[in-house]
Amino acid sequence: MLSRRALLTGSLALVFTPATVALAQTQAEWSQNYEAVSRTRVQRTSTPMLSAESLAATEQMIEYYRNISARGGWMPVQGVQGLRVGSKSPAVMALRQRLIITGDLDQNAGESPIYDSYVEAAVRRFQARHGISSTGTVSAPTVAAMNVPVDIRIRQLEINVSRLRSLVSGGLPNRYAVANIPAALVETVEGGMVHTRHAAGVGKSDRQSPLLNSKIVEVNFNPFWTAPASVVKKDLIPKMQKEPNYLAENKIRIFNGAGQEIPSSQVNWFSDEATRYRFRQDPGGDLNSMGFVRINIPNQHGVYMHDTPSKGIFGDDFRFVSSGCIRIQNVRDYIEWLLKDTPGWSREQIDATFKSGERIDARLATAVPIHWIYMTAWATPDGLVQFRDDIYNKDGLGNAIPVASRTPTEPDEEMFLQN
Repeated sequence: MLSRRALLTGSLALVFTPATVALAQTQAEWSQNYEAVSRTRVQRTSTPMLSAESLAATEQMIEYYRNISARGGWMPVQGVQGLRVGSKSPAVMALRQRLIITGDLDQNAGESPIYDSYVEAAVRRFQARHGISSTGTVSAPTVAAMNVPVDIRIRQLEINVSRLRSLVSGGLPNRYAVANIPAALVETVEGGMVHTRHAAGVGKSDRQSPLLNSKIVEVNFNPFWTAPASVVKKDLIPKMQKEPNYLAENKIRIFNGAGQEIPSSQVNWFSDEATRYRFRQDPGGDLNSMGFVRINIPNQHGVYMHDTPSKGIFGDDFRFVSSGCIRIQNVRDYIEWLLKDTPGWSREQIDATFKSGERIDARLATAVPIHWIYMTAWATPDGLVQFRDDIYNKDGLGNAIPVASRTPTEPDEEMFLQN
């Protein structure tokens, strides 16, 4: 397995216009600067992933890639892993040609064997639009993504065009939110433009986040967390077998069918007894599995969106970490947008409620449509095209496209560049 992926947000996008690449406003998430509001805003002219405009642009990108295929596509690159600025190798010339073909590098960049700053910038662009940390150094995931044949990329675009058509065929409301699971990315959309973008933590491959269309109806501040049956069986029981103090240290209480709290010492952890009890974690944003807030979405799967005490995941390439729910980066900005038409919930009130630790529920004055979708390729009208790992193997292309490993690379700001 290879190591890669991108943010909750993520991506830089490629612009197929003469010698230009649009680098848009950055947004990042660092564990030591989690509430960096200024970095969560994106340009109001940004086109949503889920939109008629994105559909049309992706259809056009199919033709662009078909033209590349008609010209012979691209040759696999070899011997480039680990190359960085200052490196000299004949393999750099082949790398230049690969980057030129897809527009990541200007065609006038020459044929030098030196890995110069132009090549580094082009590698960063390629990495960012494929959801790889934009280090500018050629990593194994970068090589793997470069060596996916053009015909496979065309097929990926065709598959996602079909998805987009079905999603936008009935029209979209003026105001909605969308979570793209393979991109681990959430957008809020209003008036046909992206309002905010948020990195996300989504379901593991064996505990997938479902596809759904629903509405966000309520925000729970400082919530309790009740462990789903799957978590009790797969996580809590094995933990308690190895660490008998785990529940106490994480403020998780056990309740029987009568609602009475029982001590963990009374449970036989080497049997299925624990599956008959309810496990509830006390509120507290620094420890509770939902962080400071839960966002309720009525659905048959029992999933929802929430904050997390593990802020550092949003800087990882690989953010397929949950048991099906979706964790939101910069959640205060997200709920500020959700509650903006709900009286009494200004940003100041939201911040005060976080700080107080008080259990409060805020019912949205108007429910907001939410779509959890699965798109591994999409484009925007300015020529930006992005690809993501088929983490749940829904594209049906098997091993033709490599999937990220669970070993993240060191993140940097550029991997969070926006359309």
